[in-house]
Amino acid sequence: MKYKAIIFDMDGTIIDTNHIWEKATEILLKQKLGSFPTSLKDEICMETHGQCLANSCLIIKMKANLTEDVPTLIQEKLKIADELYRTGTSLMPGFAEFHKKIQTLNLKTGIATNASNSTIRITNEALNLKQFFNEHIYGISHVNYIAKPAPDLYLHTAKQIDVSPEYCIAIEDSPSGVKAAKSAGMFCIGYNSSKDKNALKECDIIVDSYDEICLDQILIRSKVK
Repeated sequence: MKYKAIIFDMDGTIIDTNHIWEKATEILLKQKLGSFPTSLKDEICMETHGQCLANSCLIIKMKANLTEDVPTLIQEKLKIADELYRTGTSLMPGFAEFHKKIQTLNLKTGIATNASNSTIRITNEALNLKQFFNEHIYGISHVNYIAKPAPDLYLHTAKQIDVSPEYCIAIEDSPSGVKAAKSAGMFCIGYNSSKDKNALKECDIIVDSYDEICLDQILIRSKVK
């Protein structure tokens, strides 16, 4: 068996949060603009999907022509999002069962996420992610705030779980995350939580649910290679 570990992104793969970030964007825009066309929010949400907080706030600033600087917007959006995380998060359907399958195959696991320390802490408090990953939950602060699409988060997580990147499978839901995983040299499964398969075209395989991931076949195929 070639593959020895699975490294997950967090938002949109382990936890259902796309609606949270869309809502946080909407609230922030209302605070700054009062009223705005729905098309503006939709455009911003599409462009910020999978981006780190700094990049997403830069996009918001540019698209909405805001006068505030990016660091201020980061703090404001993070405060909004963290409050939404406290009550609005849930595990993605099928994740818990999929993780049990991973355990039966003796594969190591970890999280590599662009999320901030506060978001990770709040999410863990709400959903007890450590029951699945123990201490192997790594956010952007662990790699000096070098966000995806750079491979640093995946390389760091692989090092922490003591598995070479080429022996890791990554599960991602955004173009920037996919690029990070592939740049790290990992086999990448695209989880189509945003219902846009074209955005995941660089993945090795694309699925719409955890039920569609045939780990046994992936592991057998890798062994043959």
